[in-house]
Amino acid sequence: MPNALANESSPYLRQHADNPVDWLPWSQQALELARTQKKPILLSIGYSACHWCHVMAHESFEDEATAALMNQHFVNIKVDREERPDIDRIYQTAHQLIARRPGGWPLTMFLSPEDQLPFFGGTYFPDKPKHGMIAFAELLQRLVEIFQQEPEKIRQQGAAIQQALIEIDLRENQNRHGADIGAVATFEAQLQKAFDPEFGGFGRAPKFPQPAILLQALQRAFDKRPADPLYQAIDFSLQRIALGGIQDHLGGGFYRYSVDDKWMIPHFEKMLYDNAQLLQLFAQAFRLTGNRLFADAVDGIVAWLERDMRSPTGAFHAALDADSEGVEGKYYLWTPAEVKPVIGEQAYPVFAYRFGLDQAPNFEGKWHLHGYHDGQQVIDKFALDAEAYRQQHEQLRQQLLDVRATRIPPGLDDKLLTSWNALTIRGLANAARVFMRQDYFDIARRCLRAVQDECWQDGRLLALARGSGKQLPGYLDDYAHLLQATLDCLQFEWDDEDLTFAIELADQLLELFADDAHGGFYFTAVDHEKLIQRPKSWQDEAMPCGNAAAALALHRLGLLIGRQSYTQSAEKALQSVADNLRQTPFHAAGFVALLEALHRPPQQIIVRGDLPSLRQWRQQILPRLRPDQSAYFIAADAINLPDEIAQKSTGSETSASR
Repeated sequence: MPNALANESSPYLRQHADNPVDWLPWSQQALELARTQKKPILLSIGYSACHWCHVMAHESFEDEATAALMNQHFVNIKVDREERPDIDRIYQTAHQLIARRPGGWPLTMFLSPEDQLPFFGGTYFPDKPKHGMIAFAELLQRLVEIFQQEPEKIRQQGAAIQQALIEIDLRENQNRHGADIGAVATFEAQLQKAFDPEFGGFGRAPKFPQPAILLQALQRAFDKRPADPLYQAIDFSLQRIALGGIQDHLGGGFYRYSVDDKWMIPHFEKMLYDNAQLLQLFAQAFRLTGNRLFADAVDGIVAWLERDMRSPTGAFHAALDADSEGVEGKYYLWTPAEVKPVIGEQAYPVFAYRFGLDQAPNFEGKWHLHGYHDGQQVIDKFALDAEAYRQQHEQLRQQLLDVRATRIPPGLDDKLLTSWNALTIRGLANAARVFMRQDYFDIARRCLRAVQDECWQDGRLLALARGSGKQLPGYLDDYAHLLQATLDCLQFEWDDEDLTFAIELADQLLELFADDAHGGFYFTAVDHEKLIQRPKSWQDEAMPCGNAAAALALHRLGLLIGRQSYTQSAEKALQSVADNLRQTPFHAAGFVALLEALHRPPQQIIVRGDLPSLRQWRQQILPRLRPDQSAYFIAADAINLPDEIAQKSTGSETSASR
């Protein structure tokens, strides 16, 4: 018989509706049940595309004996981290305090029923002891004994966590130094130290593309020569990422991360927020280098978005699962015997040389396509005509894609998340600008309209579109990234109503999230559900830091319309992280970008004139802009403009001003 999750809208929660565990969604009723029954809370946080979440579910949550232990001794609460990033963020921090290492998903935390403070936590626990990890059922029994027999120890641990969270907040808000432009040089030095000169990227496996870091480094590279080490590190890293198996070479788009140093074998989930950021990153990389490999990556992401992820409203779904038919990566794997009949005997050696089918299998006895050689290397080895090869490769790719489409596909998480769609709008609008692609912009604008229609309600943002189920209030990321996205769209095509919307977003952002005492912005609104912490982050994670994004967006809008209250809020936000930025700017690329923007105000061009002349100016200016430059093309007869913009008109003459 299904449990309480059967009534939830989240695909992740519904995945667990048939577990024998008496799961409850996070709610005041669930928390009150734990208090009434005096049972500890077993909090499990994950997401629908997460491979290891599936593994733990199959091993433990579907096991009758384990479920009986959970039901007897715990109030079991499931949380979709994409619906409730606030809960996830707080308990990931708590996990790091307890385990002294970063967390991840699935996140498994054990909470006191009185105050929801954690007394133990971890990530994945196996069903049997292995690799030094305790079996999950044995862990449950031990924790029950401690909870029942040593309540003072539970209280002490909870108090210690609470004090640690308080100290984190105090430490973050005690910045004794002003923001120092020297942090930019430190950022470059730390990036170079983390650079992997053999395979590209930063750090060792598991390797994430880290688009927030690369976007900021890329902006710096526009001031460098191609022989400069920073330029080289970025160019090489992006080439290896684009060639690697972390990219879907048939269907386009990128998987979440690589499990090896070579970018060869990914965890196969495809997340909207990753691809949204990589879309902007590869577009700007093409603007910097002119490398066609980066343009192809952009085309692939857009094709994937349109084919697999777009909802009927024009917004985009959240994710594709890592697993198909219960097997990780099954949908994407090949054997030579499957490929050869599709593309033919003559084309096969060329394709095999490029993607490794002529080498040993690289994933559980099968082949996952990885770019062992780029297109030019293939052309040189087989003495091919470049254009003919490009056309042939596109034909072969489509043939294999058509065959793959007959397989059972990975599951789709169909949530429409505001912040993830905002990042996608940004990526599309930036790609439209670099390549002057009206079709890219039309997709971005349709998505923006869908978000405005589905996620803006009574002057407030929702975290999910109304059609996605729960009416959850928006978080900082929703406001910050949507404000940035709206400004990006205004650059490609001016719309007076979008400017009005941007100003409304900015005013709401300041009212709901600003830390007036210390500067910067909290992750949750002032009227949000009270949790054990109100987080305020300065680091970029899988998502770019909303705190930094909010400040950057306000600074940008403040410069455009001449509103000092916006730019002053950005300056105060930078000051609030000055000490952290001084020490480890590598983890705060968003605030490095803000530091540069405040130290060296970005160039901004406003062009006024009739529509035909504006189109000509736009065609000339937009593709030449660097990431830190902006241009707006506004009709001379536009009305109800802020004074800062209106005064730049010269009547019937076309004019450009900074």
